Amino acid sequence: MRKKQWLTSGLAVLTAATVLLAGCSNDSGGNTPQTGGTNGEVSTDPVTFTYFGFGNNKDVLASDTTIGKILQEQTGVDWQIEFVVGDASTKSGVMIAGGDYPDVISPVGELPKLLDAGAFIPLNDLIEEHGPNIKRVYGDYMDKITHEDGNIYILPYTANVNGYLSDPDAMSTFWIQRRVLKEFGYPEVKTLDQYFDLIEQYEAKYPTVDGRDTIGFLTFAGTAGEFFTITNQPMHLAGYPNDGNVLVDLDTHEANLYMGTDYEKQWLAALNKMNSKGLVDPETFTANKDQYLAKLTSGRVLGYVNYAWQIGDATNNLKAAGNDDLRYVSLPITFDENTTDAYIDPPSFVNNRGLGITVNAEDPVRIIKYWDNLLTDENQKLVMWGQEGETYSVNEEGRMVMSEEQLANRNDNEFKRQYGWMYFDYEWPRYGDNSVYEDGNAHRVFNQPEVAAVNYTEGDKVLLEAYGAETFSDFFADPIERPWYPAWSIEKEQGSPEQLFGQRSGDLQQKYYPRLVFAKEAEFETVWNEYIAEFNKLDSAGFEAFVTKRVKERVDGKW
Repeated sequence: MRKKQWLTSGLAVLTAATVLLAGCSNDSGGNTPQTGGTNGEVSTDPVTFTYFGFGNNKDVLASDTTIGKILQEQTGVDWQIEFVVGDASTKSGVMIAGGDYPDVISPVGELPKLLDAGAFIPLNDLIEEHGPNIKRVYGDYMDKITHEDGNIYILPYTANVNGYLSDPDAMSTFWIQRRVLKEFGYPEVKTLDQYFDLIEQYEAKYPTVDGRDTIGFLTFAGTAGEFFTITNQPMHLAGYPNDGNVLVDLDTHEANLYMGTDYEKQWLAALNKMNSKGLVDPETFTANKDQYLAKLTSGRVLGYVNYAWQIGDATNNLKAAGNDDLRYVSLPITFDENTTDAYIDPPSFVNNRGLGITVNAEDPVRIIKYWDNLLTDENQKLVMWGQEGETYSVNEEGRMVMSEEQLANRNDNEFKRQYGWMYFDYEWPRYGDNSVYEDGNAHRVFNQPEVAAVNYTEGDKVLLEAYGAETFSDFFADPIERPWYPAWSIEKEQGSPEQLFGQRSGDLQQKYYPRLVFAKEAEFETVWNEYIAEFNKLDSAGFEAFVTKRVKERVDGKW
């Protein structure tokens, strides 16, 4: 098995605003629940706070889940957890207009807007007084989460602890149904042309599945919040990692947009050509997320583009159904065979995704203590692995392992919701996915080699053997360390020229992408020229200069 393991080094330079927070980071947290406060006592009186997430999930009362109940017993704190329905931007606008905020918010892409509105309180003093574990976990990152005004407003989800352990089963954005590869003897599929040609050949042989038309290719571009699913692909096809809307040169650190380039044109022209053959789903830009996921689990789709985290329900449902031929595998697709793929993320820290306490919260101290209690090895194991003897066990070597039955529960969406994994294993103050516990076990369940091996079905093993691989990460090139990564997390102030450019360029893509994909082949060039004419009215040079400046600052250790 090829191992890709990085060790993170401490970041020596902290801003003046955060020296006090980081000063005790190595010895104040320990791995036992911290009580915080000046007298070492924590109230366990029952209280229910409100949590709002801008991600996609079902609402729940935390204590109705196993994990939420255990954490409530430890702290007395319960959570009414709700998630956005409909357009995220509209929801955040309503919150801001009415000044009606829940106690805590996981804002995702709405962070700049909510920060500008003053929705979040500074966490500095709360962390210093009540957050020994927070200081332990975020100590090396304090400069990266401190805003220019000297305040910390959110705690991100990617603070890696005790090193960096890579995912043995990394994935790309391009997926193909396994029966397609099987049909043609598991061929090497490297380029976009090869990928689309294989789908076309299979659809010609099998135009229907169980009496329904086969869907050659689709992606999810039905909402503004996830339109990046289709716009990001030129970046990946050109051999760059997900830096958002720019390609960053490894040597010069210059950031250049791929919007309006030949890369974008080549991607859209390929989709247009596939559409002319009837191989692109006509509801690509109109289906909602539930309709899209339903298509993925129907067995009719031959290929699609998506980040794995966007489609967890569909992936797990397909695996639970038990037909490996109808499952998908991701491939390192690029524009040409001479391009090295960059789908596996290098070590990174994302500082603009996290959880914050709002100005409407009546008891921020109680909340910060809850978060601090969450950040112990014991509770991080709880929210990721569950309870020893029930959802996992520890072998004679001290390694955390799961049986096939336990792993089936970890892959079952309904069990994950009932147990609480769907709610607690990500959008909270947490160890980063690539963290390692003090005892050497992986924080993320599927980063544990012993679990990854058990997780493979017979179909997985056949597929891996066919391609001479031990893990699915072996399909992809090793990551190259990029000190600025990811560039998309560079903060852009609400109302700033770069924020307005991002909004206007995104609006332009949403307007023209459907026309470019669904135009008659002979009309593609005309529509493209219209698109470029509109794009050239935007200040792309100013945006590139801004991102380049910030990238170079990150390379120099300035965040």
